[in-house]
Amino acid sequence: MLRHTIRASRILAGVLLVLIGVVLAVPGVPGPGLLVIFAGLGVLGGEFESARRLREWMVATFRRVTGRPHAR
Repeated sequence: MLRHTIRASRILAGVLLVLIGVVLAVPGVPGPGLLVIFAGLGVLGGEFESARRLREWMVATFRRVTGRPHAR
């Protein structure tokens, strides 16, 4: 029972972080929207494979656009 409560809490926290990040990433609104979205996907990535892959794709795209090498 406790395991399900913890999992539901992680999912809720991840979804809330992603939603807050989307609101903060709206043009004209100052704030670290992409960082909050990355954090939310990181939390969700522990529960869902698709969230982990989406986060990895976003990081790779960010590094390609900014010209930063991939750190391991």
